[in-house]
Formats: sequence, C-alpha cells, structure tokens
Amino acid sequence: MHKTQQGVGGSTIVMEQAVYQKTVLDSGIRVVTEKIPYVRSVSLGLWAGVGSRDEDATQSGISHFYEHMVFKGTKTRSVRDIAQSLESLGGYLNAFTTKEQTCFYARVLDMHVEEAMDVLADLVQNAVFKPEEIEREKLVVIEELKNAEDDPEDIIHDYFEKALYPSHPLGFPIIGTQENLQKFKRENLISHLKHYYLPSRIVVAAAGNIDHGQLVDLVQKYLGALADQRNGATRTAAPGLIEHNSFAEYPRPINQAHICLGAVGYSIKHPDRYPLMVMNALLGEGMSSRLYQNIREKYGFAYSVYSYTNLMSDTGVFGAYMATDKKNIDNSIQLILKELTRLKAKPVPKAELDRTKSQIKGVMMLGLENMSGRMMRLGSSELYFESFTSLDTILKKVDAVTPDSILRVANDLFNEEKFSTVIIRPA
Repeated sequence: MHKTQQGVGGSTIVMEQAVYQKTVLDSGIRVVTEKIPYVRSVSLGLWAGVGSRDEDATQSGISHFYEHMVFKGTKTRSVRDIAQSLESLGGYLNAFTTKEQTCFYARVLDMHVEEAMDVLADLVQNAVFKPEEIEREKLVVIEELKNAEDDPEDIIHDYFEKALYPSHPLGFPIIGTQENLQKFKRENLISHLKHYYLPSRIVVAAAGNIDHGQLVDLVQKYLGALADQRNGATRTAAPGLIEHNSFAEYPRPINQAHICLGAVGYSIKHPDRYPLMVMNALLGEGMSSRLYQNIREKYGFAYSVYSYTNLMSDTGVFGAYMATDKKNIDNSIQLILKELTRLKAKPVPKAELDRTKSQIKGVMMLGLENMSGRMMRLGSSELYFESFTSLDTILKKVDAVTPDSILRVANDLFNEEKFSTVIIRPA
C-alpha cells in the first residue's frame, strides 16, 4: 500500500505505508516487523518475557543484574568489543528491565541489521559471567541503587508499589536490594538464563527499513541453536485488590515532601483500559490537566504534579504524585482527592473530553516518527497480546470513550478506603 504526495516543483513522491508482518519459528521464537521504507535506520529489539515479578525475595534484582552482566563479556567478545561493536558503525546498544519484560535493543543503519542481530544474540546466549566482572558490576549496580535512593521522586514509586503489593514480587524494586546484589553468584545468572530465556518467551521485534524475510533468516541463523528444552518457570498470579487503605511515611534529610497515592488498577487487557487512559490524561498529564491547573497554577503548592497508570498482564497501578513543602502535605492530598471525587461525581464536559482525546492522539502519532518507539510497541504488544493493534484501531478506541465510561471507571477505582498513600517527609 502507498500514498502519493506532491513534491517540490510538481514532482511526485511515493510514500509507502508501514507494513506489519509476523513469523513464528519452529523453535517458538516470534519475529515481528514494521517496515518503514522511507527511513534509513532500523530499531531492533530482543525481548524476553521475564522481569522482577518472576523473582522471589532471595533473588530480587537478578533479572536486572543479568541485563547488566551480559554486557560484561561473551565467548567471542570482550567488554570493549561489545561497546564498540555497534558504536563504531554509528549505532546504539542498550537494554532495560521492567516488572514483566527484559529487552536488549539496538538502533543501526539499515545496512547493519545483521551486525546488530549478531551482537544481540551473542549477549543473550553466550555471556560468560566471569567472577571478577560480577564483583565489579555489583559495585556499579549498588551505586545505581544509591542514586535512586537519593532521588525521592524516583524511589517513591518503589515504596508505593511495595504498599500496593506488600507480599508479592510486584512489590519488589526492579533493581533489587544491596543485600541480594552482594550475594549473587555466577550460578544464579546461569540458572536465570536456563529458566527464562526460552524460545517461547522470546520476541525479536524490528521497525524501520527492514526486510521481514531477511530478519527471519537472521534470527534463524543467530538464535537457531536455542531450543525449548529447558525447565521453564511459571509466573505467580497478581494479588487481587487491596481491601483496606495503607499509609507509609519515610523521613529523609530533604527540603520537599514527596507524595504518592493511588490503588491497584486495571490490567493491560481490561476492557476499560481506554477510558482509563483518557481519564488519566485529563486528570494528570500535561500542563492543561486538572491536577496541574488546580494544584500548581491555582494554589502554587507544587512544581511537579501528575498522575499515571502502569498496566501489566494481569494487574495495574493507578497513582498520583506531587512534591510540595511539608506544611502543604495535608492540603495537597485533599486537593488530589477532591479532583478524584469530582471525576466520580460529574461527567467530563464534552469540550474537555474532546481536547484530551486530541492530545492523546497527537502524542501517539508523533511517537510514530521514532523507530525505537515503534519497535517498543511491537515487542511489548507481542508479549502481552500475541498480536499487533494498528494505530487506526487504537485511535478509534480512544474516540469511542464517553463521559459515562470515564464516570464508571472513576467510581470503580477511586475508593479512598482502598487507597495507599506513601510520603517521603523532610526529616
């Protein structure tokens, strides 16, 4: 499919539309691509369906530590070789870990796709985990942990999730604990690889000027030896809604109070996820949101205030965050609760709803200009849904959101008796 645009001086430019393709290899590895033929780059990701929620208390942090350690040498590449492998081609190499996923990804010119696939496959399959590198990287990750602890706006979300999931791995911080990090051995990393990096859990996603057939051949070439003959691990189901409210306070030698409150919310597959998306945007995303206009612009209580959602496979989080002077803590919390109550009591005016929908759709469409963003959407969608939802379909779902559906979601989620509140208070 293609569309035609008029170029400068009357010349005709043919702009082909993105083409989505998917192949499941005999081993179980899924390959998904979105071809954008008018760019010269490719964003390539190797995804594994494993994250911090798959750990127990003694192994908390191992997924994130494994993500770090594969960059510390493979059977064929040294630490420096890995660092230079794609940077020397003008490319980029990185990784991240979430509650449910780990992704190793690269961005390269389209002519260097094979080099990128070679490096990503090498990291996942052939890391050697030298004991001296393990001990050195422990120090690095512990410094990363300390850095998070020194940033209240960052660490408060870990404390908040601990309050929402007090006895479940979803309440563990992704980075783990210093105690665990100091105990990790080579055998822990090898065990993690054998239990979770199975073909049935792996997705290779690519967006940009990529030939689907070529990528399938490359995955077969570089990951073909990966067979689903290991003992897999099952994921612990998420707990249900908390039936009571909770409160936790952490004193720190800081000048501002940081507040996070909210509740367990919807999963990524919930039928009301689109009304939730729209409601969250009008409540706390951007300068035109209700929280920003009321708490910052009207009262001047905060520099930073927003709401957010985190939708996972079988559960989710709704939260509202702000930072304020310690004398404004109680008033600020009441202002947030007032906005939530307002959403429960009155339908959203049509003009505000239309403006919020336009905001969401604009952000989504602008995001399509970024190949890495497209690849992230491809990989995550495949792991969650085993399919791809087109942008047109998503935009129609957003357009279909009504004031009544937002009212229903607000009344379903905003029960103060089941809220958790976490405060990092100036000591």
